Amino acid sequence: MDTKMSVLCLLLCLGFVNCVYENINGAFKYYNSNVQKTCRGKYCGRMPGNSTCRACPRGYSPDMASLCVQCNSSPTFYDWLYLGFMSLTSLVLHWSFIDFLSRPKRGVLLLHLSALVESVLAAVITLLLCEPVGSFEVRSCPVNQFSDWYSMFFNPTQDYYNTDYCTQEIVYPLYSMVMIYYVFSLVFMMLFRPILSYRLQGCQGQKSIYAALYFLPILILIHAVLAGVIYYAFPYVVVVVSVITSACHLATEENQVMKDLIKQNVTNIRNLTILLGHWALHAYGIIAITQLVQPAYQAPLVALVPFPTIFYILTVKFTDPAMVYPFSTITLQGA
Repeated sequence: MDTKMSVLCLLLCLGFVNCVYENINGAFKYYNSNVQKTCRGKYCGRMPGNSTCRACPRGYSPDMASLCVQCNSSPTFYDWLYLGFMSLTSLVLHWSFIDFLSRPKRGVLLLHLSALVESVLAAVITLLLCEPVGSFEVRSCPVNQFSDWYSMFFNPTQDYYNTDYCTQEIVYPLYSMVMIYYVFSLVFMMLFRPILSYRLQGCQGQKSIYAALYFLPILILIHAVLAGVIYYAFPYVVVVVSVITSACHLATEENQVMKDLIKQNVTNIRNLTILLGHWALHAYGIIAITQLVQPAYQAPLVALVPFPTIFYILTVKFTDPAMVYPFSTITLQGA
């Protein structure tokens, strides 16, 4: 009787252990079939039919299930404004250095036109090289968060030793497009500007060429490091900088009198062009901030663009610009 009871207890124990084992095994199978499908890294993914987690190919980005999905979106209105800002930055710097470092002669206008043509050609070539190649349409991945610009900081580490490198262009092609644009801008400048400068009397424009050889690589470096910051901050930067530079421009006028300031900035073509350029940049910043989501309410804000200039002219008698900005454009330009 005792032997039968012992055997029965043993069988019950074995049955219980088997039941527990089946439950645990089923739980592990569920875990492996569902949870483990997601890669460790935030930006790691796998191609369909491949179990290896790694960086997705260019033009792909990982979805919530860590599957590499081809980017089929189009750049948003804000994305285009960002690309426009990055291209305008180099163009405005070209024009500024040409204006400051060249003697005020008619030939300077050709240098300004050359800078514009170089920038337009660089932008056209950049658009044609983006997917789909040969078209002005751009296929892109949506920008969801700030970290999308810095996938290199989210490479997962296994066992605190082995690192899975999943660095990729999550914001494809916003990051690479700007790089390509600056490179072509530099190439076209080296092709056209030296010839034009040589044909002008006194080799005008050579100093602006040297300046561009410095600021274009600097722009590339800044974009490489701070692209994500610039993407979210550029509208506010444009508004603030346009107001400050507009005030600096007005402060360089010799006669700091209300009547003379109005006359000098309306009758002088150069001053009027610079002033309208500042207004255009200020409006660009306002549009980028609001994105004109509600045009009926936000579009009238563009009418406030001339307000900083009007405020400066109305309050100029209470200020002494020479204390802050003690030189004029004449001293900046070549002799």
